[in-house]
This record gives sequence, structure tokens and C-alpha cells, in this order.
Amino acid sequence: MLKENVLDKENWKVEAQHVINDIKQHVSSISISTEKPSSNQQIYLNIKTLENKDFCVELSSLGFKIVGECFDNDNIETTQYYETPYSLLLSISDEYKHSFGNELIDKLSDISSQCRN
Repeated sequence: MLKENVLDKENWKVEAQHVINDIKQHVSSISISTEKPSSNQQIYLNIKTLENKDFCVELSSLGFKIVGECFDNDNIETTQYYETPYSLLLSISDEYKHSFGNELIDKLSDISSQCRN
């Protein structure tokens, strides 16, 4: 497998923080793993879904990959990558669909209200 060094270790932390800020309202919790070391090839995120299911997710240049069914763990062997955090959440959290849909409705309502004023 070809390994790409797209970002350095610190820039992976910046990228992970952008992901965290983008989806934090659609999960119970999300943080950078303090147990799984990041490198210039990947960083690990601990995600608790709105259903209170825990996952450890690898973020790399290939995308997002579930590596564990509990925080700081890599007990799952898989080759399935998700291109975006949204596609990952769609596959693991039914409540994400509701949360995202409600956020979209709220934003559209705000736009509609602004147009009427």
C-alpha cells in the first residue's frame, strides 16, 4: 500500500480540529485520541454518537476509517474508508440523520424569515 505524507503531525491536529468543529453538534462527543499517537500519516478521533455508541476513527489522506468500537482502540480490521465525516456518520448513526435534518430545517427557516423582513 502506498503511504502518502500529505500533512505533518501538527497539521493533522489542525485538520482534526476542523472536523471536530464541523460535526460536534451532531454527536454526543468527539475528541482527538490521547492514547493513539498521531503521525504525519494519520490521526485518531474518539467519537460517541447520539445513540451513545463509541468509536475510534482513523483520519488519513485516504479518508475516515472506523478502527475500533470503543475509544482509543484499533480492534477492527477493515479497508472501508469514508470520504467525509458526514458519510461516516450516516453509516453509524441514525440520530445523525435527524440532527442534520433538523439543523438544515432551522437554517432554511432563518433564511425564509430574513427574506420576509
